[in-house]
Amino acid sequence: MTTPVALAADHGGFELKEAVRLHLEETGVPYRDFGSYTGEPCDYPDMAQAACRAVVAGECGKALLFCGTGVGISMSANKIRGIRACCCSDAFSAEYTRRHNDANALCMGGRVVGPGLGIYLADLFLNTPFEGGRHQRRVDKLMALEGT
Repeated sequence: MTTPVALAADHGGFELKEAVRLHLEETGVPYRDFGSYTGEPCDYPDMAQAACRAVVAGECGKALLFCGTGVGISMSANKIRGIRACCCSDAFSAEYTRRHNDANALCMGGRVVGPGLGIYLADLFLNTPFEGGRHQRRVDKLMALEGT
């Protein structure tokens, strides 16, 4: 991966983000950390915004986002035009949201997913290609919903 991965978390996802960040660093995957940089309380919509805007602008290829459950930051990310975020806590969903939905943001919950699984899901998400083909039509329809 040549473009960096965008990382962001609120306080509930901070520790999981840090575990994934260290893994990316150890494996040489470029990333940009948009915060939070501490475990102090902050709001997941604020944390999602900068990371997702970097993906939409092409500054980052994908985003890995974290909050307590993964749900709030996923909902926030999906409000940003051009983002297709999914909240995953299992390998099948993390893989197939890339293969079939061309998701560009993976959201995980620090109170749901442990660091070992979180690192595995992040790697799976970052390294799984979009299959295109019949799935492109569906992604196009999904993205057309942004204008409704």
